[in-house]
Amino acid sequence: METLSTPGTQPETLAVKHRNHHLSIGIPKETTLQENRVALVPNSVATLTAHGHEVLVQAGAGEKACFSDLEYSEAGAHIVQSPEEVYKAEIVLKSAPPTLDEIDLMRPGQVIVSPIHLPLLNAEYIQRLLQKKVIALAMEYIHDEDSEGFPIVHAMSEIAGNSAILIAADLLATTSGGKGLLLGGVAGVPPAKVIILGAGVIAEFATRTALGLGAEVRIFDNNIQRIIQLQKQIGHSLHTSVLNPQYLHEQLLSADVAIGAVHSPHANAPMLVSEDVVQRMKPGSVIVDVSIDQGGCFETSVATTHAQPTYERHGVIHYCVPNIPSRVARTASEAISNILTSILLTRESGGILSLITAHPGLRNGIYTYRGALTNTHLGERFQLRSTDLNLLITSQF
Repeated sequence: METLSTPGTQPETLAVKHRNHHLSIGIPKETTLQENRVALVPNSVATLTAHGHEVLVQAGAGEKACFSDLEYSEAGAHIVQSPEEVYKAEIVLKSAPPTLDEIDLMRPGQVIVSPIHLPLLNAEYIQRLLQKKVIALAMEYIHDEDSEGFPIVHAMSEIAGNSAILIAADLLATTSGGKGLLLGGVAGVPPAKVIILGAGVIAEFATRTALGLGAEVRIFDNNIQRIIQLQKQIGHSLHTSVLNPQYLHEQLLSADVAIGAVHSPHANAPMLVSEDVVQRMKPGSVIVDVSIDQGGCFETSVATTHAQPTYERHGVIHYCVPNIPSRVARTASEAISNILTSILLTRESGGILSLITAHPGLRNGIYTYRGALTNTHLGERFQLRSTDLNLLITSQF
């Protein structure tokens, strides 16, 4: 009779088996006046906690986006009362850039995921993050390797494009101080004329919404390939033009709505429309400058707030709120939350370092890493030394 031997490899197999590292994730309550969004919604919290992660949510963090503390608690989150408790987490997710007071609560090695808002950055802000030795990640620079796009920027641009036309339609109303025009017109009455500067994602969704409401749309952009792509995405021919100053100015003088939707990779939007042209636009017409978060593309544009979103200059109504997606905070929060949750769930085991090393698109957004500046553009802008992130990560193995 053969004797059965005990498998000798079993203990070794158990010894080398990796256990998933469960993350602790903090969601603070935003204190910035303009910010109504929250980085994680209850449905995402339920998904993350079901995978064993701990989520700390500061009381009231979701109120402005119409998510209650009870919803978060029922989804498995721990509701905490102070930001100090939230900042004990390994990863802090924010829908607005950290304030200087919040940076004081950070600790070395902590991961901070938030927007960066390049035009508002200064050298002191960067130095404070470097002193704290945190891993700071700009969510708008998270790159999708498959689509070669920036998913959070794309989602927020969709919202901004749709919203810009709806805002303009409302501002044209008599009760809003506008010309009393219906954007799409009616039988026997021509529609409003909408000029869109830019042919990117914002322009695409602004165009879709404007056409859906029946408006006459004209699009200007110097990038012919973007114009061709926009026509393909819309599905039919559009009235488009390169940014010829004389023709653009002629069109603006007869426009009812002008949408600024240009974006610059270098943080400052080009100024395309002078004050003289705005002064000659029709009284009661509307400008919605979505590019205001990069300084605006109309010379008369000045940043406004959600509390006081408009002002009148030369008889033209201006809407220049930098954070338009925050106007529809629940939709915007769900969009951001979906993207961040998918990233957190596709990480490798091993914790924070594995989370970063496993995702090239995530590394693309890191601008400070454990006391080192890793973004070349910021280094040049503020005359600070920058280091290649890949070298820093490799040195830790």
